[in-house]
Amino acid sequence: MSTLRLALSQVNPSVGDLAGNADLVRRWTRRAADAGAQLVLFPEMTLTGYPVEDLVFRRSFVAASQAALRRLAADLAADGLGELPVVVGYLDADGPPQVSADAQPGHGARNAAAVLHRGEVVAIYFKHHLPNYGVFDEDRYFVPGDTLTVVRVGGVDVALTICEDLWQAGGPFAVARQAGVGLVVTINGSPYELNKDDVRLPLVRRRAAEAGATVAYVNMVGAQDELVFEGDSMIVGADGTLLARAPQFVEHLLLHDVELPAAPEPVGGVGEVEGGMRIVRAEVSDPLPPAPGEVAVGGIIEPAADEAEVWQALVLGLRDYVDKNRFPSVVLGLSGGIDSAVVAALSVDALGPDRVVGVSMPSQHSSEHSREDAEDLAKRTGLDYRVQPIQPMVDTFLANLSLSGLAVENLQARVRGVLLMALSNQEGHLVLTTGNKSELAVGYSTLYGDSVGGFNPIKDVWKTLVWRLAKWRNADAARRGETPPIPENSIGKPPSAELSPGQLDSDTLPDYDVLDPILIGYVDGDLGRAGLVESGHDPAVVDHVLRMVDTAEYKRRQSAPGTKISMKAFGRDRRLPITNRWREDG
Repeated sequence: MSTLRLALSQVNPSVGDLAGNADLVRRWTRRAADAGAQLVLFPEMTLTGYPVEDLVFRRSFVAASQAALRRLAADLAADGLGELPVVVGYLDADGPPQVSADAQPGHGARNAAAVLHRGEVVAIYFKHHLPNYGVFDEDRYFVPGDTLTVVRVGGVDVALTICEDLWQAGGPFAVARQAGVGLVVTINGSPYELNKDDVRLPLVRRRAAEAGATVAYVNMVGAQDELVFEGDSMIVGADGTLLARAPQFVEHLLLHDVELPAAPEPVGGVGEVEGGMRIVRAEVSDPLPPAPGEVAVGGIIEPAADEAEVWQALVLGLRDYVDKNRFPSVVLGLSGGIDSAVVAALSVDALGPDRVVGVSMPSQHSSEHSREDAEDLAKRTGLDYRVQPIQPMVDTFLANLSLSGLAVENLQARVRGVLLMALSNQEGHLVLTTGNKSELAVGYSTLYGDSVGGFNPIKDVWKTLVWRLAKWRNADAARRGETPPIPENSIGKPPSAELSPGQLDSDTLPDYDVLDPILIGYVDGDLGRAGLVESGHDPAVVDHVLRMVDTAEYKRRQSAPGTKISMKAFGRDRRLPITNRWREDG
């Protein structure tokens, strides 16, 4: 047996920032080296950020990624880190893009992993399984690899794999068993979904059993547009034992000494074929002396409870969207209701109160308690609070237009949207919209009104979960001896848009405890009418809800991006035609 000190670098790269991401690798490799690491792993496409989407088709970007990789190898050696093998994900290509006229069969852009050592790129692996479901379009971008790369590090044979290779049985992990490796490393850009951590550990255990080897799983952390990555990196022994597990939603260096079987001598077997894949082997480093100091134990961090986990995901998603796009601050309308209160609390947690502006925009229909609740939230959180009544502006419109009913309600929402966008133009804030997933599903919003904004932190959060998050956040604050950020009145009162006298959401929608289970079945679960009725839902209510969902697609297509936390988010996950005559009720 041999011992390898593994360093799993759970880092937060930015798409397109090749120089910044390379510096990230250099800094974290230095930390790993100082801790005595003997093999350092970075996540999928760390060098380019992930996902790069149609940047794949820009040959200039592909060439820049390849050049950055070679430069990174040289820079690590210049930093005195050349003897430490580093596995890093990047964008490669061995031919023109598949969409180009000069495309070559079996060649093109590659989702790749490289081993850097002594100033050189000493081994490369191309991702074999390419996901093409949910948020993934990798069949659009990449050509699959057909070779398992096995590198010998410190006397141990190590197989390289990338993300989806782990999620599919067979392929690289089965071939890794045939190759007799002691360790399989899998570098990942695996997006967060609620309860995905419950699936991931059993999955890694299954692949460890399939490969007959220890598996080191490193996942990125951070957010890219709608996607958020929670880390949750881990090492699982060949027998399924969880050896170490990193925390979620923070950058982290997971260091752990792993006992692994020594590889047979000599290296050899280059080009051998197992299970339809070639095996290519390379010697990277000689047998190593024991790592210095005490035995490194990475520890096991248990995943957070559901509400805590979702809150952390939403905070990280908002923070990275704002910071990576270089917005100085955010602005949102504070109505006194639960949705805007939760978005405000998320914003303060993500950015600090000095970077959050909340604007109360009362009309003649805004209740006194709603104004008081908005002010109370501002005092609790310390955000920049402003009051701008909208009734004089609404009256000016009505003096020049003959409007009534719903048109007047929507006019109020649109005046508020104009005000928020004016503040954005004047002061540089990013406007946050505050509609929850239930409202987006049924079209309960005003285009260019309350839907105005550049980002929606709760776009993928069902209304019933919004309430749960608010209660959890307040309880968490109380547990830590802090002031709960969300007024109890905002949590307890019946939801209302307050656009007409005495208006309540329940005037138009079923109670959210009834509505959300139908929406979850239809949107997340793809159940049809029959399946929903068989599940126990009232047929008339199902018909009403499904009609609202189906006719609101054009609104959702124009909605702001927002952090994905469910199995099927609007936008990247759920893609339906706007013009669509199919209805579940026939």
